[in-house]
Amino acid sequence: MENHTGKTALITGASSGIGRELARLFAKDGYKLVVVGRNAEMLGQLAATHWNQYGTETTIIQKDLADPNAPQEIYDETQSKGIQVDVLVNDAGFGEYGQFATETDLQKELSVVQVNAVALMHLTKLFLKDMVNRKAGKILMLGSEVSVVPNPMMAVYGATKAFIKSFSEAIRNELQGTNVTITVLMPGATNTNFFNVAGAAHVKGADPAKTANPADVAKEGYEALLQGKDHVVAGWMNKARVVAAHVLPDPLLAAVTRSDMMPKDETQDKQKEQLTQLAIGVGVVAGIVAGLYLTYRQASPIDKVNYRYKAGKARMSAKHALDSAADSVKGAYKKAKSVVEDELA
Repeated sequence: MENHTGKTALITGASSGIGRELARLFAKDGYKLVVVGRNAEMLGQLAATHWNQYGTETTIIQKDLADPNAPQEIYDETQSKGIQVDVLVNDAGFGEYGQFATETDLQKELSVVQVNAVALMHLTKLFLKDMVNRKAGKILMLGSEVSVVPNPMMAVYGATKAFIKSFSEAIRNELQGTNVTITVLMPGATNTNFFNVAGAAHVKGADPAKTANPADVAKEGYEALLQGKDHVVAGWMNKARVVAAHVLPDPLLAAVTRSDMMPKDETQDKQKEQLTQLAIGVGVVAGIVAGLYLTYRQASPIDKVNYRYKAGKARMSAKHALDSAADSVKGAYKKAKSVVEDELA
C-alpha cells in the first residue's frame, strides 16, 4: 500500500458534504490537510476531529471562492507557509434552482459560475504547474451526473459541471508523460446541504430516500483518484444513466431530469404520457447497457460469440419496444455498444 505520510491534500468545500468525507479519507491515510471554506468554525471542528482521531496536521484557510481573488490568495498562503500541495481536490460548488429566464437570481448564478468553474480552473492553473515541474501530483474534480445530461431548473449549475468534465479530460490528455493525473468524480443526487443552498429542498430528486450517502460517494472518488482513473461515476444507477446519456437524445434526457426537479407534490398529467414512453426507451437502453457491461468485461472469446448473438436478439426486441417511443431512441443500441466500455471502465 502506498505510503502517504508527509504528503498534503488541499480540499475546497471541506466543511461539509462530500468534501468533508474526502477530508476524512485523506486524514485516515496519513495525509496532512489544507482545508478551504467559508465557515471557519466548521473547519476548526473538522481539524480538531482529525487531530484527535488520526494526529492529522491541518491548515485552515477561510476563503469565499466567489471572490475572484481567492484562488491566488489561497496559493500564496500555501507558498508563504512552505506547504507543498501533492493533491488538489476541487470540491467546492453550489447551484441555483428555478427557471433561468424568469425565476433565478443573476448575481447568484454569476457566483455559481465563479465558484464551480472559474475558481476551479484558477486553482488548477496555479497548483498544476508546480505538480508538472515535480513530475508528481493528483487532482480530483467534483463533476456530476449532469456533466453529460441537460439539467433544466438548474441550467447554470449543469453547464458548470459540463465545463468541468470537458476541461478535465482535455488537460488530462495534455498531461500524458508527466506523472500527474486528473480524475473527475461524477455523483448523482447526494444527501448533503446542496439542495437547501440551491433552494430546491422541495423537489423530488432531493428526497433523502433517493439520494446517495456522501461517504459512499467520497470513497468511490478517493479510490479512483489514487488509481489515477480519468473519471468515476458514483453509484450503479448513475452509471447506467450516464451511459444512456451517450445514446439518447438531449430533449428526452432533459425531460427525465426535469421530472426529478419538480416539486414532490406537483401533478404532471401533461407529461405522463411522454415520460411513460421515454421510460420504455430508457429501460430498454439501460437493460442493453447493463447486459453489455456485465458480460463484456470478463467474457472469454467463446462467451463473447454467445454474447453477440444474445445482444443481436436484444436489439430486435429493443426495436419493437421503441416503436412506441421517440423515433430518435431507436438507434440507441448501436451507440450503446460503442460507448459502454469507455464509460464503465
